Amino acid sequence: MFTGIITDQGEIRELEQRGDLRARIGCHYDMAGVDMGASIACDGVCLTVVAMGADWFDVDVSAETVSKTNLDTWAEGRTVNLERALKVGDELGGHIVSGHVDGVAEVIYVQDEGDSTRVTLRAPEALARFIASKGSVALNGTSLTVNEVEGRDFGINFIPHTKEVTTWGRVAVGDRVNLEIDTLARYVARLHEAG
Repeated sequence: MFTGIITDQGEIRELEQRGDLRARIGCHYDMAGVDMGASIACDGVCLTVVAMGADWFDVDVSAETVSKTNLDTWAEGRTVNLERALKVGDELGGHIVSGHVDGVAEVIYVQDEGDSTRVTLRAPEALARFIASKGSVALNGTSLTVNEVEGRDFGINFIPHTKEVTTWGRVAVGDRVNLEIDTLARYVARLHEAG
């Protein structure tokens, strides 16, 4: 489990297609405090540490994960949002995030408003009904509040701090973004369907 509060920005250092995709990610974490097999959310995707060094870790990414996320756009030199798994007693500053991406949204509009940036994204049809105004979503692993919803389109406002400590300071129209809907929204919809 994660909170959607990004704690580092990593850099894709190496990509190697084996049976699965192996990615080496440079980071600022103290890797001496990370266990082999630990979960780290990488752009919102929960991945398992399979090797590590002083300032990097490796993850294996299955073809299924690549097909359901934006990880097919990863390239060497790309910056990604990182978050280590939640520990009992940690502050839950965002919302509960599983690291299981539901689909990929597309950035369709970006506009600076004062020091903040307003971004409109288009959700996949099957996920749009789970997104509500003033509700939560995780986008590339970042816990965010939805401003407004119109059909499949929804708006997010990025404050300067978020743009500085995540990859959102470099957002552009056409970006494909990992989308995880709020777990609570999923269960509320399921209960409603059950009557």
